[in-house]
Amino acid sequence: MKGKKPKSRLRSFLKSLMLIVLVALILVLSFSVYTIHRAVTPPEISSLTQRDPRPVMNPLPAAAESPTPDNIENTLHEEEPEFDDNLVAPERFTDDDRRNNFFTFLIIGLNEGRNANTVMVASYDATAREGHLISIPRDSLINVNRTGRKLSSSYLAGSGAGRGRDGGIRTLMRDVRTVIGFEPDFYILIDYTAFHAIIDVVGGVEIYVPFHMRYTDPFQDLVINIPAGMQHMDGETALHFARFRRADRGFQGISDYQRIENQQTVINAVIRQLLRPQSILQIPEFVDIFNEYVYTDLTHGNMLWFAREFNRIRGTDALSTHTTPMLGTSGEPMWYEILDARGIVALVNDTINPFYQDIELRDVSIIRE
Repeated sequence: MKGKKPKSRLRSFLKSLMLIVLVALILVLSFSVYTIHRAVTPPEISSLTQRDPRPVMNPLPAAAESPTPDNIENTLHEEEPEFDDNLVAPERFTDDDRRNNFFTFLIIGLNEGRNANTVMVASYDATAREGHLISIPRDSLINVNRTGRKLSSSYLAGSGAGRGRDGGIRTLMRDVRTVIGFEPDFYILIDYTAFHAIIDVVGGVEIYVPFHMRYTDPFQDLVINIPAGMQHMDGETALHFARFRRADRGFQGISDYQRIENQQTVINAVIRQLLRPQSILQIPEFVDIFNEYVYTDLTHGNMLWFAREFNRIRGTDALSTHTTPMLGTSGEPMWYEILDARGIVALVNDTINPFYQDIELRDVSIIRE
């Protein structure tokens, strides 16, 4: 096994930050408009015995040569060799095992190519009023029989052959269960275009640029050209600022850690704009953005309830962020991130597990070294 690939971990962290802020802002601002018309109620968790299992998507043809890295053997099934794809939680779990007022969510961020560039599982304990969020790297190697074996390809694989958005979500739910041992209760799917649109709606953001940022990538049809000094940025320029790392010859580049700081600068600038009193007048536009770029099985009343709950949370310790433990990367050519099954099981049980019983190694299906 080769050393870890820090760039993908940092990329996942960057996009997680953006998505967390986007979800929070949309919940607090957009759904205020529905308060008069909708009941504010917590979500109802379906019974394990009554929930319809999400069907397994027909797998794509296997690759001619397996992309599995050298030294990766088989799935980590130490007690039960068969993994039932049709279950939403371990078969031994019952409704009595479910924690009260504990909710879990799959958060999906789609790029232009419809790959899931961000995959996170969040939990909210309404009794303790605390939450956890686990990011699963998009390049994680998933134990599936199809050509696309990275988690980022799950949505695209499931949505093919006319299955559409619902098929993509079902497949991603199933693949996430192989990693954490259960399927989250709800999902929130967001197109990154939403963040771009929000910046434009609030009239852009003011950001200081320390030096001339210049980078050209013809393969991505990307041109970043931001002069030094205080700049008023529209959505496209702000995302270029957040994305910038490499530079054209003769120009200065930055490290991934500096890019994290730039990402945080953009987020803070957006928050300042959204906190202005005039943002209330733009609620209809935020609702339009939500309707166009966000897809969820939560009702408006549910989301208002969560918005009210989140507003009651105080202090930075209320929401803890984590990344799934990794064993390393496969290296070239595929750059798979290899998941650490034992570390993940321990993290899940300490944070997002909605059941009184622990998730065990037999409940996940993770390819190991």
